Amino acid sequence: MGKKNKTLYDLYIELVKLQKEVIASNLKLLIIVEGRDAAGKDGTIKAFTQYLSPRETRIVALGKPSDRQKNEWYFQRYTEHLPISGEIVLFNRSWYNRAGVEKVMGFCTDKEYKSFFTEVELMEKMLVDAGFIILKYYLDISKEEQEERLNDRRKNPLKQWKISPIDEQAQRHWEDYSEARNEMLHKTNFKFAPWYVVNAEKREDARIAFISHILNRLAYPEKNEKILSQDHGLIYPATASNIKKRIF
Repeated sequence: MGKKNKTLYDLYIELVKLQKEVIASNLKLLIIVEGRDAAGKDGTIKAFTQYLSPRETRIVALGKPSDRQKNEWYFQRYTEHLPISGEIVLFNRSWYNRAGVEKVMGFCTDKEYKSFFTEVELMEKMLVDAGFIILKYYLDISKEEQEERLNDRRKNPLKQWKISPIDEQAQRHWEDYSEARNEMLHKTNFKFAPWYVVNAEKREDARIAFISHILNRLAYPEKNEKILSQDHGLIYPATASNIKKRIF
């Protein structure tokens, strides 16, 4: 077993311990995973959930809203997927679509975009006060790495399902997405639900760092502090100084 595989194996054991604590203590754990197109959200979430109980773990990856949902309160279609007690839920993209894709691609009005920032703070504070644990991660990659991954999707017959019209616009709107990302992180990096940015240039390293970071942030019995003591140097708090410079 290689070093990275051994590290992942040890981390999976820790994740099982964490899930046992979530179930035993009736915790409601919500993990929000955002990021650039092709940054590795699917693979990172799959790696995280690989050995967790499917009965107490859910992945939420919503498609385009229906005509009915377009007339609902914006957050309504997301709230029905929130974790119940004893459950871990990972959002593969979330209500932060409004501050990213919808903003850049013109899928929302300027009024809707601006009101989002007021509403999301109130909603997340309400959730935290109600006992939800909210962890927010933004996976980022360089423009060159994104182009390489998007080209691989086009050529690889096993990745055709990942190609979307939005992906085709990712490189063209690179700077627009950067500006939207910075605005989102700046305005929604709440003390009660902070953002962390993941350098996802190297997929396997990013997955190890992501799992380790989450385990370090949460308390559970028999935690293996030794395996979690390594600083992978790939995850940063979304502070103003980190946002201002090159994020990763």
